[in-house]
Amino acid sequence: MNYATQHYIGNYKPTRTKKTKAFAPTIGRVRQLDAKTKGRKRSAERQAEIRTDSHAANGFLRCSFLPKLQETQTVQACKKSEKTERDFYQSLSKLSEHYGIQPIQSRQYGYPYNMALALDDTQEQLRNKVRDWEEIRLIQDSKKTYFTSEERYSTGSTLYYIPVIPLYRLSKNPKRKQAVQLLQSVCSYLYHTANIPYYRQECSYLYWIYEMVSEWVLCDDEAEETPIYISEIKQAEQIGEFMEKKIYSHYNLSRFKERLNGIKIKDSFDHDCFKLACEAFALYEEFPNKTIYNSARPNGEADEDDMENIVSMDKYVSFCADAKGLLFQALFDSVNTELQEYGQMEEPIILKRFDGSDITSITLDFENRVFDLIEELIYILNNF
Repeated sequence: MNYATQHYIGNYKPTRTKKTKAFAPTIGRVRQLDAKTKGRKRSAERQAEIRTDSHAANGFLRCSFLPKLQETQTVQACKKSEKTERDFYQSLSKLSEHYGIQPIQSRQYGYPYNMALALDDTQEQLRNKVRDWEEIRLIQDSKKTYFTSEERYSTGSTLYYIPVIPLYRLSKNPKRKQAVQLLQSVCSYLYHTANIPYYRQECSYLYWIYEMVSEWVLCDDEAEETPIYISEIKQAEQIGEFMEKKIYSHYNLSRFKERLNGIKIKDSFDHDCFKLACEAFALYEEFPNKTIYNSARPNGEADEDDMENIVSMDKYVSFCADAKGLLFQALFDSVNTELQEYGQMEEPIILKRFDGSDITSITLDFENRVFDLIEELIYILNNF
């Protein structure tokens, strides 16, 4: 899986707020920002020890009893802590049942150390057992205390750009006819069902990037590389239009199973294409209505004013013309520069609440499988 993991977006790390003044190198992640979002952290200081004073008797004589108002407030505070503790363990029980973990016995340690101990142990178990677990939070509102959990498929700030020109070239080899048909079925599934944008669609992000790069080439003074750029631009447009018609055909999906059953595997390349197509067909049958956007959320806290500062998924998952040549390098540089200006990314994320309401049964199994599929497809197309 070399290709998809080699082309990253800027120098990105999530849950940051401020931007650096200098740009990061081209090959990296979305650029690192300065200040971390403030959140709960465990204090490095130990709780102050309480001991009986050597002059306890004299101290008692010097003290007065609490006024009735203060006594009432103390009782209310105790009741509040009792409710918090009760809500905590009720929510923890639901969370543990959902994820199939065994919470540590901590009630005997007393409030609030018992809760801190249980929380730390729960985080460790989830980290070791749940594939996409990101974090749990303890929420306390005016009514109750409860856990929320976040599961996230980390895309690693990777550009998942699927090249179609290699598939066109492969189709010119008569010995690869069956493999090409399988790959066309895979691309058709990603196009129609998974809803991956195609760079020749005017509404797509890469359409705008290709147009911008083309204008730069045509408007600049002619250089030694200009004819190469123009040739690659024409190929990207003409072959792109042709391949979209091929991929768009629903015939690829209606004959998908028949193509799988009819292929005669001659070598390792055919085997790789067959294995990839089997996984795509399984996804097509198991998740007939699921797209890559179903669980897309900003990977940090965001409100309506922040939406323009988020890299949406269609910007880094798309069909493209080619992954080689001067045009792609210019396109990659343009995308990288553009996306460096964003502070967050959309990623597949599921949030679950353990407050007594129904707990969603949705998982990120589809996302794990479909992004692995895309990486493998990119690898095959760039290395046949």
